[in-house]
Amino acid sequence: MKLSAGQAVDVLRAAGEPTRLRILALLAREELAVLELCRVLDQSQPRVSRHLKLLAEAGLVERFPDGAWVFYRLTGAGQAGELVTETLARIDPADPALLRDAERLSAVRSERAQDAAEYFARNAARWDEIRSLYVSDAAVEAAILKAAGSGPFKRLVDLGSGTGRMLTLLGPQAEAALGLDLSQQMLNIARNHVAEVGLERCELRHGDIFGTRLPDESADLVVVHQVLHYLADPAAAVREAARIVAPGGRLIIADFAPHGLEFLREQHQHRRLGFAEPEMGRWLAEAGLAKVRITSLPPARKQGLTVKIWTAERGREGQRTAA
Repeated sequence: MKLSAGQAVDVLRAAGEPTRLRILALLAREELAVLELCRVLDQSQPRVSRHLKLLAEAGLVERFPDGAWVFYRLTGAGQAGELVTETLARIDPADPALLRDAERLSAVRSERAQDAAEYFARNAARWDEIRSLYVSDAAVEAAILKAAGSGPFKRLVDLGSGTGRMLTLLGPQAEAALGLDLSQQMLNIARNHVAEVGLERCELRHGDIFGTRLPDESADLVVVHQVLHYLADPAAAVREAARIVAPGGRLIIADFAPHGLEFLREQHQHRRLGFAEPEMGRWLAEAGLAKVRITSLPPARKQGLTVKIWTAERGREGQRTAA
């Protein structure tokens, strides 16, 4: 549906202010928390929040609370979103203000990455122990095995493989397996675990989930296990994971349902406090996957976390053509 003249004026008025245009350019790079925007823009929280309110009212950005934080991202679809995308595409990438903002955002990202690297290095050896504090591994793994099916799998890809537990769990059913992780400490532990169970056709590679460089539609089983809540742009990670899924293949995502345990953000580098079913469902659909199934695993204790397991499939060529 096209915008009316009045709606177009509202959109242009909302975007047509220097700080708001800078905000839109930043959110085109990734979703950001209000305080992160304040740091990059070097403006007070009340001032930035007023700008964000106007952008949200015009339908240009989405606001979503996450525990004590509030995040914003560009509206994903619609004529208003397309108008903003077209406007941003016409701006000179060498514009001094936008270049300065990009440099500050890069500094924020670097701080995040350094904090995360230090955290994973400190805790790699006891990673499985830390995870077991929040959720029953046995129940999660049983649900993942059920979601994956009996196999065999031609190629298994585990994005953010950590200590290699998904590889040792699912690898015996795969002809070939690949684990990708940014932490060398985690990869070293994963290598030991993979060797212990005798997985010979399993490669462990240092790399980023946002740029796997793996061929399109090259794996019939892709797993993203307890990774998304650490990431600055989980929607982009879902798109990248889905890109790898072959026709007839499956993507399995295991992560937390929304919760309010702020100490996980403060002490354990969690950026997002869980994911709602509609949000994840939209990301999977936009990535071209269907037949989404959800398994909920409630915590074993009152203050624990509910784990959600999303399973989605890519239709075979004939099925997609028929659709």
